[in-house]
Amino acid sequence: MLFELLTPLDEYISFFRVFRYITVRAALGGVTAFLLSLLIGPILIRKLRDLSIGQTIREEGPQSHHKKAGTPTMGGVLIVCTVLAGTLIWADLSNPFIWVQMFATLGFAFVGFVDDRAKVLKNHNLGLSARGKMLWLIGVAGVTSVWMFLLSRQGVFITEIYFPFFKEFHPDLGIFFILFALLVLLSTTNAVNLTDGLDGLAIGSSGIAFGTFTLIAYVSSHADIAGYFVIPHIISSGELAVFGASMAGACLGFLWYNAHPADIFMGDTGALALGGALGTMALLTGHPLLLVIVGGLFVMEALSVIIQVISFRTRGKRVFRMAPIHHHFELKGWHESQVIIRFWIIALLFSILALSTFKLR
Repeated sequence: MLFELLTPLDEYISFFRVFRYITVRAALGGVTAFLLSLLIGPILIRKLRDLSIGQTIREEGPQSHHKKAGTPTMGGVLIVCTVLAGTLIWADLSNPFIWVQMFATLGFAFVGFVDDRAKVLKNHNLGLSARGKMLWLIGVAGVTSVWMFLLSRQGVFITEIYFPFFKEFHPDLGIFFILFALLVLLSTTNAVNLTDGLDGLAIGSSGIAFGTFTLIAYVSSHADIAGYFVIPHIISSGELAVFGASMAGACLGFLWYNAHPADIFMGDTGALALGGALGTMALLTGHPLLLVIVGGLFVMEALSVIIQVISFRTRGKRVFRMAPIHHHFELKGWHESQVIIRFWIIALLFSILALSTFKLR
C-alpha cells in the first residue's frame, strides 16, 4: 500500500528511494506488526473477557494447567490482523507470492477460528470433529498448493525440491508438487498446533522460525547470494521477507501477552495460521525440506505424539509420561518456564543448524 504510494516520490525527493529496499520495508513491517500488537492486545483481551470466550482445559492434561481455565482464547485473531497489516502496508502487492501467503494464513486461521468457536459454544476442549477439521484443512491446503503449481507454469515459481547438504540433487516434481505441498502444509499446521500447549512456547518458537525464513526469502531472491550458496534463485520470494518480518513482529507482540503466566491464548486460530503460513513460506522460498530442520522443535513435538500412540496401541505401554513431549518434561518436575525457555533454545539451535546447511554442501 505505502510501497505504491511512496516509491514514485523518489523522482522528486531522493529520501523515498529507501522504500525500494526490501530490507527497509521488512524491518518496518516487523515494527508495525509489533506496535499494533501492543496497541490492540489489551483491547482484544478485555473484549474476549467480556464475551466470556475462555480456554477450556482437557481433563487428562497436567493438573497444574487447570488453573488456566477461563483465560481468554482465540488470540490468534491478533496475530493474523497485525501480520496482515504489516504486510499490506509495506509489501509490494503486485507480487503474487504475497497473495498466496496471505490466503494461506487467512484460510488456516479461519479453520482454527471455526474450531475455537465450536469449543466455546460446547464449553469443551473438543471443537470440530477430527474428520471435519481435516477436510477443512485439506481444502485450504489444496487451493494453496494448486495456486503455487499454477505460478510455476507461469515461470515465477519452481517445483524443484532442493535437499539440504546436496548441491546437485534437486528433482522436479512437476504435477506431483501439489501432493507434496499438501503434505507439507498439513504436517506443519498440525505440528505447530501440537506445540501450542504451554504459555509462549509455540509463539516464541514460531517467531524464531519466521525470522529464519525471512532471511532465507531475501537470500533466495538475490541472484549473487543464491548463486554463491547454490540454492534456487526465486526473484519473487524477496517480498516474502516483508511478510516474514511482519510475522516475526506479530509473534513478539503476541508473546508480550502470552508469556507465562499468559493473559491470552492463541487457540487454533493462531496455531493453524502460524503452521500454514510457515509451511507456505517454506514452499514459496524453495526450501520445504529445510523446514524439517528450521522447525525441528515442531517435528520433535509431532513425533512424540506419533511414537506415543504407536507404542500404546502395539505394546500397551507409553514411552513418555505424556505427549506432546513438553508435557513429559513438566511431569518430570521441570517448571513450565524452564520447559518453555529450554525449548526456545532448542528451536534457535535448529534454526542455526538450518542456515549452516547453506555452506555445508
